[in-house]
Amino acid sequence: MNYRTKIRLQNILVYSILSIIVFFSLFPVVWMCIISLKDTSESISGFNSLWIAHPTLGNFSKLFNAIPIWTNLYNSAFTTLLGTITTLFFCSLAGFAFAKYRFPGKQFLFYFVIATMLVPPEVGSVPLFIIMKNVGLINNLWSLVIPRIATAVGIFYMTQYIKDVPTEIIEASRIDGCGDFKIFTRVVIPIIKPALASWAVLTLIARWNDFFWPILFLRSSKKYTLMVSISLLPISDGLSTPWPVIMAGTTFAIIPIIVLYLMLQGLQKAGLTTGAVKG
Repeated sequence: MNYRTKIRLQNILVYSILSIIVFFSLFPVVWMCIISLKDTSESISGFNSLWIAHPTLGNFSKLFNAIPIWTNLYNSAFTTLLGTITTLFFCSLAGFAFAKYRFPGKQFLFYFVIATMLVPPEVGSVPLFIIMKNVGLINNLWSLVIPRIATAVGIFYMTQYIKDVPTEIIEASRIDGCGDFKIFTRVVIPIIKPALASWAVLTLIARWNDFFWPILFLRSSKKYTLMVSISLLPISDGLSTPWPVIMAGTTFAIIPIIVLYLMLQGLQKAGLTTGAVKG
């Protein structure tokens, strides 16, 4: 067996394995979309579930009539986008301070931030609920944004990335008369765009799919996020569970986050390419 044949067989093996992984990863999503287009009387089990005898959009109509979906979509978009923007800003700002500044107690404070990563966020749910109640933010969308404007994981991630930013660039900017905040916004942020895009993807997905905190702080259906509202669908269809309607809601919920993910993935690649060319 010559070298080219060996390489070709290795490529075939690798791509075959990757194709199998992609198939099993995408199959649940495809199956969900198929079920959302089926009539509630059709079978959703076995191989019959992959065949649509009578395609219908009636499940989406039932979904829109059952819950205030556009209001819930706005709530999810508001908390997700605003929460992501604030988290990116404050985590990168704190990471800049930890990575490039010297101040008393810096190491202790940084290790303390890292130590909080060992504590599950749900542990603080009771005191956090009491705080939100005392400041009047129960059943308010801001209760999903303010408590998490900075996270320990985000600060740690940004700190490690900003450490690789050359200190000489920052010193040169300071000599040119730039203040600290201007250095952060005009010098550091453009350099760390790939890291911001990566963290934005993770934060967007986590906030969009968030269930625990919305159901803890929100009380009315008009304040619910999309995920909470779909999980509490007040739909009944005789004695059977209307899975096609539920799948329609899930399909509707995942489309925006997939679009945002693809957009940020492109931004991340562009940032990496730009950094490679300039470097």
